[in-house]
Amino acid sequence: MEYLYIVQQALVWIVAIFWLYQIIVSLCSLVKLKEKPIIEEKDNKFMAIIPAHNEETVVSNLIESLKNQDYPKELLDIYVIADNCTDNTAKIAKEAGAIVYERHDEEHKTKGYALQWFLKQKIEEEAPYDAFCVFDADNIVDVNFIKNMNRKLCQGEDVVQGYRDIKNPTDSWISAGYAIFYWMMNRFYHLARYNLGLSPLINGTGFMVKFDVIKPDGWQTETLTEDIEFSLKRIIKGKKLGWATDAIVFDEQPVEFKQSWTQRSRWTVGHIQCLKRYTKELGTAVKEKKTLMNFDGLLYIVGTAPMLVLTFTLLLINFILYLGNGMTMQDLIFSIIMYLVPTFLIPIVVSVIIMMLDKRPIKPMIKGLLCYPLFLGSWIVINIKCMIKPDTKWEKIEHVRDIKINEVN
Repeated sequence: MEYLYIVQQALVWIVAIFWLYQIIVSLCSLVKLKEKPIIEEKDNKFMAIIPAHNEETVVSNLIESLKNQDYPKELLDIYVIADNCTDNTAKIAKEAGAIVYERHDEEHKTKGYALQWFLKQKIEEEAPYDAFCVFDADNIVDVNFIKNMNRKLCQGEDVVQGYRDIKNPTDSWISAGYAIFYWMMNRFYHLARYNLGLSPLINGTGFMVKFDVIKPDGWQTETLTEDIEFSLKRIIKGKKLGWATDAIVFDEQPVEFKQSWTQRSRWTVGHIQCLKRYTKELGTAVKEKKTLMNFDGLLYIVGTAPMLVLTFTLLLINFILYLGNGMTMQDLIFSIIMYLVPTFLIPIVVSVIIMMLDKRPIKPMIKGLLCYPLFLGSWIVINIKCMIKPDTKWEKIEHVRDIKINEVN
């Protein structure tokens, strides 16, 4: 029993220090920093790359929003990778004004493989681009996206994540849960770390990469979360990623629980793949480079499945101590409350604060706010399920909301 008590105290300190660190870093999002100086004033030439698998319903809206960018038209080419499509995605994309590359590979269907295939060709062609931006076919893009990314490029940033907003936050409690999650990530993870001089992460869509960055080796990712994998590989090399609050992309989120379960399961499995593949390299980078940025990257990858395991282990030990009369009922209940309140209730309060800071209307999101604990709870179940039985099969998420850029602005 004494040994269990020592383990319990150690776990309490580990979990407490981890979350204290996250809170301190998050508070840095409230600090407004001076804009970085321009290193070289230039209108760079961009590729907008859209990997698309059976996206005939939504792809034209994205192309339209890209064609209407407040940026010289001759400096932006729009490419659609029609990836194993069986519908009219390629035809519609061509009619909308995109340059279409059709890819057929039933064994490798993920976005990472599509980017690898496409960018390899552009590197071999020595295509005359300074940078590229990657979007999902269901996105729509703010009119100033490319202009603001160009400014980041002129400031010396070479990999930059844009602000990922949601175009259907009030469709259901599921899409609302995604919206709240991304609004919190945008401010308390990406912006906070950018302000502090740490590294944000690539977040799936709406990001910019300087073309020179990938020319030596191409786009090399293997996991289901190519965005996180690409980010971690950069951090291991000691290279920070950038953040652009004013480069806004609107993303469609699932409205049904089944699709959400599938998507979040894929993300969780991808995180587990990155955990297995890159934890050792991140640890080595921390030891060799001795920077807070590398340490923060390591904390990110161990802050998912490993931290969940530690937390549940702590709760289990508390229960065992109670059964062995090493803990009172009051102490056991208190330990459970100390887990439930920060995990399920405080995020609601924090979400309201973020919406107020961002000047978002709260009334349409009340149902989503009240259901947010259920959204988070289901994610815990997904994490547990994926740790026990990971499924690496890629499944498409259907996008059907025909929303144009003027409707979200």
